[in-house]
Amino acid sequence: MKQILQNLSNGETSLVETPCPKNVNGSLLIETRNTVVSLGTERMLVEFSEANYLNKARQQPDKVREVLSKIKTDGFLQTADAVRSKLDQPISLGYCNSGIVMESSVETFSVGDRVVSNGNHAEVVRVPKNLCAKIPDNVDDESAAFTVLGSIALQGIRLAKPTLGECFIVSGLGMIGLITVQLLRANGCRVLGIDLNSERCAIARKFGAQTVDMSKGEDPIAIANIFSKGRGVDGVLIAASSNSDEIIHQAATMTRKQGRIVLVGVVNLNLRRDDFYEKEITFQVSASYGPGRYDQEYEDKGKDYPFGYVRWTEQRNFEAILDMLSIGVLDFSSLISHRFKIDKAIEAYSLLKDKKALGIVIEYPKKGKDQLIEDNLLLSEKIPLNFSHSLPRIGFIGAGNYASRTLIPAFKNSDAYLDTLMSIGGINALHHGKNNGFKSVTTESSNLLENKNINTVVIATRHNQHAQQVIEGLEAKKNIFVEKPLALTIGELDLIDKAYKKVNNNKNKGKNVRLMVGFNRRFAPHILKMKELLEKKPDSKTILMTINSGLIPEDHWIHDKKVGGGVILGEGCHFIDLMRFLIGSPILDFKVTQTKDPRLINTSNINAVINLIFDGGSLGTINYYTNGGNIFQKERIEVFSGNSVLQMNNYRSLQGYGWDGFKKFTTFKQDKGQNNCVNSFTKSIAKGLPSPIGYDEIMETSKAAIEIAQELSNKY
Repeated sequence: MKQILQNLSNGETSLVETPCPKNVNGSLLIETRNTVVSLGTERMLVEFSEANYLNKARQQPDKVREVLSKIKTDGFLQTADAVRSKLDQPISLGYCNSGIVMESSVETFSVGDRVVSNGNHAEVVRVPKNLCAKIPDNVDDESAAFTVLGSIALQGIRLAKPTLGECFIVSGLGMIGLITVQLLRANGCRVLGIDLNSERCAIARKFGAQTVDMSKGEDPIAIANIFSKGRGVDGVLIAASSNSDEIIHQAATMTRKQGRIVLVGVVNLNLRRDDFYEKEITFQVSASYGPGRYDQEYEDKGKDYPFGYVRWTEQRNFEAILDMLSIGVLDFSSLISHRFKIDKAIEAYSLLKDKKALGIVIEYPKKGKDQLIEDNLLLSEKIPLNFSHSLPRIGFIGAGNYASRTLIPAFKNSDAYLDTLMSIGGINALHHGKNNGFKSVTTESSNLLENKNINTVVIATRHNQHAQQVIEGLEAKKNIFVEKPLALTIGELDLIDKAYKKVNNNKNKGKNVRLMVGFNRRFAPHILKMKELLEKKPDSKTILMTINSGLIPEDHWIHDKKVGGGVILGEGCHFIDLMRFLIGSPILDFKVTQTKDPRLINTSNINAVINLIFDGGSLGTINYYTNGGNIFQKERIEVFSGNSVLQMNNYRSLQGYGWDGFKKFTTFKQDKGQNNCVNSFTKSIAKGLPSPIGYDEIMETSKAAIEIAQELSNKY
């Protein structure tokens, strides 16, 4: 299927062939009929992507501060790589879509329903149910595609609370501004529109507004004074996009005492206190389509707000716009200035700065499910001439941030052939598949598991999917490399153990499959040096690990115990494995302590102390802190043994104190062992060796991590 993507790094807008997204629970798969280009939002994205690095930095000063902090802790090269990777991610353009339901996993929508959604410019989109609404029979697809833009205007009006007979100003007569004019008129308000474009002013007058055409030198303040009969207008809705703060000042000047200003567009917010103080003006910024926006519980998980308490949500605003279209209150056909077939859609983006452009509609052919549901896309048929079938041939599940930045490049640079890359959305798979030389990309994992040429599967998905995907991979007799954690529950571990032992029975001598977890830190150069030094000490060991993890945003999926397992299981398992590796003895017992900031009762970020007791008398303490801040190094490990001490700082330096023959080991670049971890795994396959981490040790560490996380959850 075809889709429009924007590259934030080089500014390229492209129409690409990508696999059809896979539908998931709570969502619809929609065959697109029409989409609308947003001259405001999409122009801003394109202009940002076309800017050089310096101008990008100027537009995002907060991000610059984050980058500078990361340089101090992780080093320049590591930080530069992270920034380049972030900018290299393609983004989908568009958020105004009308189409027909192809697949539905929710009761409220059926196959064949005509719907609107905030889906992208693509022949097929997958959209959560709360971001969709049914189109009335008498509303055409083209008009319906403007619904999301209409909802943005409607939400601004709901915040302004107009009443019959009031007078309002709409500053900026783009699509949202012109829709705002119509909605205010429907509310029985007198409206004055302001813009620099004479043609848009003419359309506003057609909708019943008076106008100020600033291209003709008309004075908005003087005209607004006459319009309001010298009293000041009741409110101003700003639908403009500008870097100037003059628009806010102008709005305040034109507004009456205790009037209200609502910002729907994007302008400089250098507010002048006197403008608002003297008149006690209310100022509010409208958040897109309405209540529910940016709430993952509402948008992604489909949890609706109670109708009696939240009358207007995003979805209900969609429905309201469609109802007004149905009864003829709104006219979107007058807003259309250009139409393009999807094959010619890139031409539409040359019009983003054209003053004559307004509503740019993209039209899609009617293909049907059979032509569009293509979940596998061949990128290349080339196989290296020296490739041996005994080498790992990789099927990769997951193409998120860590997979694309770290794991995929590591496997690419190892003794492996990258066969197929899978992600349920398809876009990440396509982008990173092309960049890393995969043979094909897909949105269906069965295409990997059923492929007899693929002998190894890498799993880099969200944590709650790991166990089932590992089991499916083992049952398909594939070698498995899975990112941590291996599982979220003891029950899942038991099922993995059963599947592993079934495939690796006595009848499969010499053909056993490997199970590897991405505990990469034990493969870091500084850790390997520590291990080498410690093996010369027969004494028991005491290890102190200080993990300054930093706060993870509260809405991050890792905090969801059913999805991410929480920070201790989801991230802390790394350090349980690392301590087990350095000491080299089984874990006998553990004790845990955890505190939460009483001022942040609902926070999922915790500070925990984990004490591990090992066979042979060794002890270990993991101090896992989230309140340290990113100015300090993230990971420090201290080992005490035989009147000597080793101290490792952030995988860049290792210092020996009282250690015969060793004082210091440093590296220019931080190295957490990801490449060594992957290389060890692929070499074990190529040479027929056991997995680099023993199966029993993986299960022991995974079981301990689950039990520790459960203990913390039960206690606190």
